[in-house]
Amino acid sequence: MPWMQLKARIAPEQAETLEELLLAEGATAITLQDAFDEPVFEPERGTTPLWDETVLTGLYDDLEGIDAMLERVRQAWAAELPDEPCPEVEVELLADRDWEREWMADFHPLRMGERLWIVPSWHAPPEPGAVNLHLDPGLAFGTGTHPTTALCLEWLDGLAVAGELTDLDVLDVGCGSGILAIAALKLGAREATGTDIDPQALSASRDNAERNDVTDAAFRLCYPEQLEPGAFPLVVANILAGPLVELADEIAGRVAPGGRLALSGILEAQAEEVLEAYRARGLIMEEPTVREGWGRLTGMRPAAAKAP
Repeated sequence: MPWMQLKARIAPEQAETLEELLLAEGATAITLQDAFDEPVFEPERGTTPLWDETVLTGLYDDLEGIDAMLERVRQAWAAELPDEPCPEVEVELLADRDWEREWMADFHPLRMGERLWIVPSWHAPPEPGAVNLHLDPGLAFGTGTHPTTALCLEWLDGLAVAGELTDLDVLDVGCGSGILAIAALKLGAREATGTDIDPQALSASRDNAERNDVTDAAFRLCYPEQLEPGAFPLVVANILAGPLVELADEIAGRVAPGGRLALSGILEAQAEEVLEAYRARGLIMEEPTVREGWGRLTGMRPAAAKAP
């Protein structure tokens, strides 16, 4: 069916009010996008920053009532913010299209290294005999399309090809969609533990594990404070540079003697700070692997010295 698209250029402080008013009037979906090329690379934890000029877009299916709806929005805005003019809302009729099929057409299987493929659920695996991880692109938590995730997946695939992943236990810090932990399991790891502060991430990880026939026994999920004491032979953390430095004691402390570590979600310019944080905690860190301005850091904890 056709839709009305509502679009307004707003200041960050206007976003919440206008979004709430449009949703209250029956807008089906609201998105916020950058009006210019002004990236927000790393927000403070617990915040959702917006750009200096943000484009708010909404979809509305009542074609006949659009004018009356916008008038109600303006009146509600004036009642809530009498000293601030309501943003101008542009209206555009969108032709009837199969949006889901068009969205799905943009995503294709992605090869990660020699053996691993990330395969959208509606695609047949290009190589049925390969290690195929089935995932629905579009989730907010990680699908393999971003360089940081791809770098980690390729690293895991390389360990598997070298026979260095088999039967290891893995810790995925900030597991998001669970893509790294699930990939490790399908590549030969014994068990994986995923932690995240976001309940939606844990839910997404659980759904993706089920989609890939990974059992709860093989992939345990919990909040960070629920993680039991202990170290792991393999630790991955694809988050952001700030949290990686802030959590360096905890993350580094989870790497067992002789264990490996992979860190990502790091801008190339931030790599040295993160490297130093983990070197200071006894890890031998390698130089960054960089792609499209993003870096992956890998390292290991020296094996425990043998008793004389």
